[in-house]
Amino acid sequence: MAEFGVLDFERPIYEVEQKVAELKKMMEEEGLDLSQKIEELENRADELRREIFSNLDPWQRVQVARHPRRPYTYDFVKLMITDFVEVHGDRLFADDKAILAGFGRLDGQTVCVVGHQKGRTTKENLMRNFGSPHPEGFRKALRIMRIADKFNIPILTFLDSAGAYPGIEAEERGQAEAIAKNIKEMHNLGVPIIINVIGEGGSGGALGIGVGNVVLILSNAYYSVISPEGCAAILWRDRAEAPESSRILRITARDLLKLGVVDEVVQEPLGGAHTDYEASAKALKEAILGHLKPLMKMGRRKLIEHRREHFRKMGYTSENPFDNSVFVDTRTV
Repeated sequence: MAEFGVLDFERPIYEVEQKVAELKKMMEEEGLDLSQKIEELENRADELRREIFSNLDPWQRVQVARHPRRPYTYDFVKLMITDFVEVHGDRLFADDKAILAGFGRLDGQTVCVVGHQKGRTTKENLMRNFGSPHPEGFRKALRIMRIADKFNIPILTFLDSAGAYPGIEAEERGQAEAIAKNIKEMHNLGVPIIINVIGEGGSGGALGIGVGNVVLILSNAYYSVISPEGCAAILWRDRAEAPESSRILRITARDLLKLGVVDEVVQEPLGGAHTDYEASAKALKEAILGHLKPLMKMGRRKLIEHRREHFRKMGYTSENPFDNSVFVDTRTV
């Protein structure tokens, strides 16, 4: 990327938009009537956007999911949730700012919000650890979700992390235990839980707040047991093979829907969520409300059973050591 926030495959669109901006400036400064030319270029930009974003490969979708101008959890909260009050700390060690948690109202309904939060600047990213939680982040999330369970408040989680922080200090404070405990406890909460994959859904870092009755995913987000680069480093000892690993991992929204890992793909505006925050938030809000209403009618026991069954249906298991149907020939994927 030469310009900040412009992906390589977005460059043709960016160049046309730059010409439009130049012509508009000339109209303003020199009083020329260039409206027809501007309209032609704007139509051309729309055509390019439609052509490019209708044919993205898995690796390009991963890049869009990581777009530096993509809306993060707090952006969705500001556009969807009213009267939001953030809650801090795990009451054990510290307040992990990689996890945003609190309470607010969604169309008048009180909801609990828990999500990964990245930063826009280098300073913010350091403060939020690039959206990769420490154990205290997962413990804060669980503390807030237990409060929601106590007061019968539905939970919305927003997944956007490359993964849990893998540093020594995180391991010393029980990273694996914190994630495992969250997964176990989220299965036993008697309130509706709706998971929203809004960007990167990376490994245990995502699953640590990712157990719910319904899993929604934005159309350019991804959800995976490992990052494409990590997979490439293991399989080929070469991170440059990430485009190929993104294909065989089947991590795109469309693939995940076919595999039954997610329940609904929420369509982003043409050009990606970063081009229109409000339209993205509106589409996601409508999807959440559509699923939340029937869940609210279920009793606590039914919600727990529904959630457990939802996750048990994923994947395939066999006790037969000669059963090869569990394996996927990636050459045909």
